[in-house]
Amino acid sequence: MKLYNYITLLGILVIISCTGKSEHFQEESNYPVITPDYIGVTVPYNIAPLNFLIDGSPSRSQLIIKGVEGIIKVKSKVGKFEIPEKRWKELLENSKGQSLEFSVIVENGTEKIKYKSFTVDVSPDPIDKYIAYRLIPPGYELWSKMGIYQRNLESYTQTAIYENRLSSENCVNCHSFSMQNPDNMLFHMRAKFPGTILIRDEKIEKLNTKTDQMISALVYPSWHPSGDFVAFSVNKTMQFFHYNHKNRIEVYDAKSDVVVYDVNKHEVLSSPLLFSNSSFETFPTFSPDGKTLFFCTADSVEMPQQYNNVKYSLCKVEFDPEKRRFGEKIDTLYNSKFHDKSVSFPRVSPDGKFLVFTLSKYGNFSIWHKDADLWLLDLATGEYKPMENVNSNDVESYHSWSSNSRWLVFSSRRMDGLYTRPFFTHIDNVGNASKPFLLPQKNTDFYDEFMNSYNIPEFIKDKVENRKFDIAETAKNNKGIDVTFSMQK
Repeated sequence: MKLYNYITLLGILVIISCTGKSEHFQEESNYPVITPDYIGVTVPYNIAPLNFLIDGSPSRSQLIIKGVEGIIKVKSKVGKFEIPEKRWKELLENSKGQSLEFSVIVENGTEKIKYKSFTVDVSPDPIDKYIAYRLIPPGYELWSKMGIYQRNLESYTQTAIYENRLSSENCVNCHSFSMQNPDNMLFHMRAKFPGTILIRDEKIEKLNTKTDQMISALVYPSWHPSGDFVAFSVNKTMQFFHYNHKNRIEVYDAKSDVVVYDVNKHEVLSSPLLFSNSSFETFPTFSPDGKTLFFCTADSVEMPQQYNNVKYSLCKVEFDPEKRRFGEKIDTLYNSKFHDKSVSFPRVSPDGKFLVFTLSKYGNFSIWHKDADLWLLDLATGEYKPMENVNSNDVESYHSWSSNSRWLVFSSRRMDGLYTRPFFTHIDNVGNASKPFLLPQKNTDFYDEFMNSYNIPEFIKDKVENRKFDIAETAKNNKGIDVTFSMQK
């Protein structure tokens, strides 16, 4: 009898909560509907807390996060969970290579529901501490306020690298870093105070990059790993609008070529293989060893009449940085004539194993093409495949690699079809990608209220020093360095 009473009492105590109330749950077989969707994602151990909200605005709710060594409980009256940063950091640090279990309990009146628990895997591969991006309204022609910003991925802190309010609200674009180095970067200014701003350690230069031989000033950049060269395209870019088409706008090149800029000699180099009237060449990018230049190319056709017939192939050519010379032949890695698709934005992983590119039906300005997807090329085997875990029913476009080749940040419009947001995916050593997760924000309503797009997300290893006033001074008061041009014979 005493044993029976003891067992009964023990059972009662087990179901009594710390508030003294018994916990009777209706077990739900489905996962909760949460925004952002972090269910089943893989995250680095040094990422900011994954704050989210649950659908339905319950009167009361609770989130329980369990790790191998620790637990976090978060209560909410409106279904918005803001996870304590310090405890989150400790939990992730102790959970490398393990999974966290997330349990959501909601209460509406007298009904209490416990949803099916979901997991978040914690990778032992760290992510670079910062990303840089341009913030700009999702317009087509008109803009005023814009800037290039950096975000600490270990927290929610965003700071400005440069804002165009310092230079009469001109256009600033195409920021790029040398091997994720925050001390070596460049970006362009257009309209007022035009030129390319190039920063190497303590030195800031303004470059006048239009020469008589080129159709435009320098445009899309990619640094050589030595930091002594930068590959660029030069483009005569146009745009027009559709009356009735799922792609609202077409941006296309009427002409384009590929060149390499010698940072030390202020000289632009090119080859007839990259600089021809018979082809459109664009989007160059160097290999991590600096000996190969990848780029996109298409046959030259009349534009805009044949805008939807332009399909770019992925090619490569050798480059000798010591002799400053290009190879004598072009190799094709993805031939658009065979596949009837078009390549843009090739980017090579720093370990040299993989190349990710964007693939769409036509053209090269894929950020406006809803069919644009990311593909992965194995550089050792030459095989390529769609990144099925990454792609959505809307635009996936620009992307860049982390310095350890384990993380990819990419632009996507999957949330609403209009605003471009940064997503992250883990890439393992054989090229498998995890389910992507959205850049975490402290405010769970952030993306519903934020009216700017994230443009050109780029990883950087650390914070860019605050030199925006020095940059503005150079842009406005320095006439700039005139570059020269040399064609390989």
